[in-house]
Amino acid sequence: MTTPEVDIVVPVRVGATNPQLRFALRSWAENLPHRHVWLVGHKPAWVRGVKHLPTRQTSTKYQNTTHAVRQACVTAGVSETFLLCNDDFFVMSPQDEGMPVLHRGPVSDVEAYYAGRASGRYLRGLRETRDLLVSLGHENPLSYELHVPLPVEKEAMLKALGIGKRLEVVHKRTLYGNLAGLGGEEIRDVKVLNRGPKFDRASAFLSTMPDSFSNGLVGQHIRAVFPRPGRYEVGGR
Repeated sequence: MTTPEVDIVVPVRVGATNPQLRFALRSWAENLPHRHVWLVGHKPAWVRGVKHLPTRQTSTKYQNTTHAVRQACVTAGVSETFLLCNDDFFVMSPQDEGMPVLHRGPVSDVEAYYAGRASGRYLRGLRETRDLLVSLGHENPLSYELHVPLPVEKEAMLKALGIGKRLEVVHKRTLYGNLAGLGGEEIRDVKVLNRGPKFDRASAFLSTMPDSFSNGLVGQHIRAVFPRPGRYEVGGR
C-alpha cells in the first residue's frame, strides 16, 4: 500500500489532445490519494496544477517511456516512492488506504496469451525480460504489465533499468517488480480493447484504447462517472 505523500508519474506522448488523460486526471483527483502529479514528456495546454518534466521523445514509444521513468527517478522533487501510471489508467473507486501492489500472474501465462494473438517487439521484449530474470535466479517471474498504477521506489527502479539497459523493449514494470520482490495480489488485466459491453462496471480500475474510449460503451461509462472538470483542468474546480 502507498500513502498520500506519494506522487503520480505519467509519461505523456507529444502532440495529442488526449481526452483519456483528461478523465484519468479526474479519476486520480477523486479516487487515488497522492501529493503531486508529474507529467513527463508533453503537457497539454488544458492541464493545470501539475508538475511537468519535459523530455525528448525521439525513439520508439517503449524507449521513450523508459527514458521518462528514468528521468522521474533522478528528479529530486519526485517522491522517493511514486505511482507509475499511463495516461489511460482510470481509478474508478476510492483507494483510501493507498494503491495496492497488483500483478498479472506468471510471465509464462502472459506469454501464452500474447503468443496466440500477436508478435513483434512487445512479445520479444516480454521473452527477453523473462530470460533476463531467469538468468538472475527468478525461475518463474511474475508479470507486472497491468494497466493499473504501480508503486515504484526510485532507487530500485533505477537499478532495474540499469540491469535491463541492453534490452530494446524492456518490460520495466515486470523487471522492477521481480527484482524488488514486490509480490502483491493477482488480478486480470483491465484493458478494454473494443467498443462492446464486455467489461466489469464494478472494477476499481479500467483502461482503454483510444477507440474504445471515444466510441465504446466503456468510454461512455467512464465519462458518466467523472462528468465534471477537476482540479487539474483549466476551468475545473
